[in-house]
Formats: sequence, structure tokens, C-alpha cells
Amino acid sequence: MRRADRLFLIIHALRGRRTALQARSLAQTLGVSLRTVYRDVADLQLSGVPIEGEAGVGYVLRKGSDIPPLMFNVDELEALVVGSRFVQAFAGVRLAESARAALLKIEAVLPPDLRERAGSTRIFAPVWRDQHREDFAALIDQLHAAIVANQVLRLDYRDEAGCSSVREIEPLCLSFWGGKWTLGAWCRLRGDFRNFRPDRIGTGTPTGEVFADAAERGLAAYLRAVGVDQLQLR
Repeated sequence: MRRADRLFLIIHALRGRRTALQARSLAQTLGVSLRTVYRDVADLQLSGVPIEGEAGVGYVLRKGSDIPPLMFNVDELEALVVGSRFVQAFAGVRLAESARAALLKIEAVLPPDLRERAGSTRIFAPVWRDQHREDFAALIDQLHAAIVANQVLRLDYRDEAGCSSVREIEPLCLSFWGGKWTLGAWCRLRGDFRNFRPDRIGTGTPTGEVFADAAERGLAAYLRAVGVDQLQLR
């Protein structure tokens, strides 16, 4: 591991902690000796990073300290730019606006060379909106809000064969498959997990009921049921 990466991880490990972090724990995490941790912490202190503590006691960031954001490298920055573009193109309006605002904040603190690199990334996700896309983006926002609030939804839904049904569901997550969205949910009609295509939802209306988290039909159980151990979520 590069020394610069070690210093980054030490600061990251200390951010937001209320109790001292032992040097031995840092050494195990970083895969280095205690002596290396002591030397790295001493160098950070000399450079002005407000770390308090000592060997055998542990380390914390001084209360009230404002550590400036650590800079992205070129590849990390490009990943953020591309990810933001995809969110703006394919997510709901709320997340699209948030992604745009976040990217503007990131670009505002970049040095000139990285700001220029961010603007020259040649991976695009063109955004265009007609009424159909506007309505679909609003639906994604509505479904997302229902997931966050644990709202039971009543769906007018048509399946692949075009057959319509009314379903009461407990929405759990949204997934984007590079062309289509799916809504993972507990379906009360079937008494089991089901995946619903938002583009096949006629209407999705909150019933006013808030469902409780339940181990047997919650998100973790859904992910196991659909074989999520075979997928990379993050």
C-alpha cells in the first residue's frame, strides 16, 4: 500500500469517532507494523492534521476539527462524473437533481487540471424528456418515496401477457438493469416476493398503511430469495 493511501485511510478511520482508536487496530487494518502507524500519525500531526493521543492510549481527531475533503484521483473522479450522468438520465427527477447538484459541488473544489478532466470525460448518458419520460421519472420518484416510508401500495398492474390485476404490495427496493427498472416487493396477493416492472404499472396509490419491517419478508429476505449472493450490489 502506498504511504499516501495509508495516510488517507488513517484520517478516514478517525473521522467522526468519539472514542480513541488504538494504534494496534490501525496496524491490523492497514497491514503494517505499530512502528509504521506511530510514524505516520506523527507525520500527520506535524503537517497540521489535528490528531490527539499517544502510543498505548489511542488517537482521535480534536473535537470541532474541520478536516478538508481529501482529493479524488483521476479515475475516481471519472467514475463519479459518469455515475452522475447515468443517474440524471435514468433515475427519477429527485435523484437526478441531487446528482447534478452533488457534481457541481465536487467540481467547485477541484483544482483546475482535475476540473478540466471532469469536463472532458467521454462517456455520456444523454438526457432527453418527453411527456412519457417525465411521467415515468415521476413514478420512479413515487416508488422510491414509498420504499423509504414503508408505504403499502395498491397497484393496477398488467403482466407480460397483458392480463391486469390489483395488487397490494410492500415495496422493498428498485433495481436498474441497464434498460429496464424492476420494483422488488412482498406481494400480499401471492404471499411471496415478486418483481414488478414500473412500466407495466397503471396506477400506484398509497393505501395509507405503513408496513412494519419483518425478517421473513423484508429486504434481506428478498435479496436471498432472488439469489443476490450471485450479484454485486456495490
